[in-house]
Amino acid sequence: MTVTMPTPGAGAGFGAGTASRLEAEQVSAWFGDRKVLDRVSLTMEPGQVTALIGPSGCGKSTFLRILNRMHEMIPAASLAGAVALDGRDIYTGQMRLTEVRRRIGMVFQKPNPFPAMSIYENVASGLKLAGLKVSSKDALVEQCLRRAGLWNEVQQRLKSPGGALSGGQQQRLCIARSLAVTPDVLLMDEPCSALDPTSTRRIEETIGELAEEVTIVIVTHNMQQAARVSQKCAFFLASHDTPGRIIEAGDTRQIFDAPVDERTADYVHGRFG
Repeated sequence: MTVTMPTPGAGAGFGAGTASRLEAEQVSAWFGDRKVLDRVSLTMEPGQVTALIGPSGCGKSTFLRILNRMHEMIPAASLAGAVALDGRDIYTGQMRLTEVRRRIGMVFQKPNPFPAMSIYENVASGLKLAGLKVSSKDALVEQCLRRAGLWNEVQQRLKSPGGALSGGQQQRLCIARSLAVTPDVLLMDEPCSALDPTSTRRIEETIGELAEEVTIVIVTHNMQQAARVSQKCAFFLASHDTPGRIIEAGDTRQIFDAPVDERTADYVHGRFG
């Protein structure tokens, strides 16, 4: 089925008012017989940035993939528990997989623009995959590139290959591509880990600009970044014989300034991990 959508005007906030609540309840995950997450519950509020922090290997990225049903694409992967988007479970047939992937977008650690496509085609590609039509594709592409903070840099070369952009520009292009299908939630898996400080700052500015319109969940190992961009934080931890779980979650300022658990304090202040 093809859905026709209006294109927002140049001054309109893209996706404004569509941010959704994402709730995970008692989520556990396995790769084969190895349990990697244990009974994780977390509410990611509309219009906020939630940062997932913790050492490598504690299940943050696995949890992120579960939030838009990418975990099930891995051979021998399984899970238990529930994930609900505005109260509708994304795993029980209440929502079609195509709707889940449209409403819950994903930006990966390594920028992945389609190299054979132009900048313009990269942004517009999600529309075809999602079966969406808009009244003006040109206006949508411009709007998405503006929202991703990239328009001023690429407006004169929209026909150039997306793969020819710098790493930071490619990452913002991937954000623009995700925005084209009007997601309610944007998942970001260490989006700045391979970027220089200038590109990192621009991505963080983009996150701040989008936060009121799209619910954002970001995995980051950069504690300064988590403190800068997020309103909520969840600290994950695992050990050699214990699967990943949330040790503490709450307002970012509280997690950094007055954590309840000593392990949280040790991690955010760089004493381990």
